[in-house]
Amino acid sequence: MESKRPHLNPGFKVVSQASSWRRTYFFPARGVRRKNGMHADDRAALRRRMRDARRAIPAPARIAAADLLAARLLTLSFAPSNGFVAGYWAMDGEIALHAWQLRLPPDVHYCLPVLHEDGRLRFAPWRPGAALVTNRFGIPEPDVTDDALLQPQDLALVVTPLVAFDPQCHRLGMGGGWYDRSFAFRKDGTSTPLLVGAAFESQRVDALDPATWDIPLDAVCTEHATYANTPTP
Repeated sequence: MESKRPHLNPGFKVVSQASSWRRTYFFPARGVRRKNGMHADDRAALRRRMRDARRAIPAPARIAAADLLAARLLTLSFAPSNGFVAGYWAMDGEIALHAWQLRLPPDVHYCLPVLHEDGRLRFAPWRPGAALVTNRFGIPEPDVTDDALLQPQDLALVVTPLVAFDPQCHRLGMGGGWYDRSFAFRKDGTSTPLLVGAAFESQRVDALDPATWDIPLDAVCTEHATYANTPTP
């Protein structure tokens, strides 16, 4: 019988984990590896399977998972006690962040992403009930003027949506590249903002083959575990 313990390799660790959880495996359709990551067809197939599975999660399980996720995000060792943090407006079955937002420390300001014409994200503070507009993808954004927008570098922590992740904190997104372009400066050795993926545990795969432009996360939190990216010296 296959062990249900995570397969740990140098470079990552599971820093906390619930006592019981179900592993779900989704493998690429062809497993073709290229210099710049998975074959595009494999990524597309994996996205379809993961999105279908994510949307199929029942509402009671979603609500419970969002509450457990909030607790994990709040207890991260590097969770800021002040400044600006960013989340996202959950769509397409993504795990919700409302419970985390409502429990943030009083000196921490919650922001939502805003699409910018230069192909990178900006961020704007937002509270429940504040005005929103819909962007080109049908996702709500804060309805603010340009002078109220924050640059990615202005944030202390960013919680990102994702379609799939692996225990090494590689992230597979929707394919638009918005987060990778916006935080490409992290590859220069800049340590902030810290990037944390949020997902259901069932979105985990054994391994993703990242492309050269993919920006790894510092951690991934699910309802059942926190995965920390610990680079090998």
